[in-house]
Amino acid sequence: MALRTYHRADGVPVKLGKLPPRHDPRTLQLTKYLDARTLPPPPASVDFASLVDGWPMMKNDTIGDCTCAAAGHMIEQWTTYAKKAFTPNDSVIVDAYAAITGYDPITGLNDNGAVILDVLNYWRRNGIASHDIAAYAGLEPKNHTELKDAVAIFGNAYLGLALPLSAQNQAVWAVPSGGAVGAGAPGSWGGHAVPVVSYDVRGLTVITWGEQKRMTWTFLDTYCDEAYAVLSSDWINTLTAETVTHLNLAMLETDLKLLDEGAVELIGV
Repeated sequence: MALRTYHRADGVPVKLGKLPPRHDPRTLQLTKYLDARTLPPPPASVDFASLVDGWPMMKNDTIGDCTCAAAGHMIEQWTTYAKKAFTPNDSVIVDAYAAITGYDPITGLNDNGAVILDVLNYWRRNGIASHDIAAYAGLEPKNHTELKDAVAIFGNAYLGLALPLSAQNQAVWAVPSGGAVGAGAPGSWGGHAVPVVSYDVRGLTVITWGEQKRMTWTFLDTYCDEAYAVLSSDWINTLTAETVTHLNLAMLETDLKLLDEGAVELIGV
């Protein structure tokens, strides 16, 4: 069944498109590769959004490609802050969505959304818009420090949200006063994928449907059902020597190679 089109309060059409998470026990966890003994606390606030001129919709107004549009916005952000600004065009984002899901851009068939893990695995092996990622790792649910580490070190974090109906007309995404029931129930609207591009003590900023959107930390805790740190090949050269000392890239690369070769000893990491 094709995904339904919704309309924001300003009348702009939007679509969801993140399918329920597939939690593979082999997914590497970020905590293994950060040296918690020496890593300093993350900054109180980080902003990796202000230098980006704009955030195209990347066809998420007409098809359920939010998982790939999020990747496009991450590429746009990384390259901007690496001083090699590049904005993927709609066609390459749609091409990625089609390759991952079987969506047919000509007929519109199979517009059923995507699983984030499928997008990440495709991205690492094939690139999206000719931009590669070196690795990705899962984040611990509700661990704000680890999420802040991911944004501060990797430039962003890739989130999957089980959005409630109450989020449809909120200027800032927050848990409704009645709690996470009824219209506030997780997933009562549907699944959506967004990148976190900044945070502060009061909340986070994500990119969705061509604009920046604020959410509270409690909203994150209530509705985020998966989260990943993604290491971009565009971003690696922006890492400082001090950061690299706290991040075991060599071990991460080795573990990824073992996974690619079908090693079983990494299950449960």
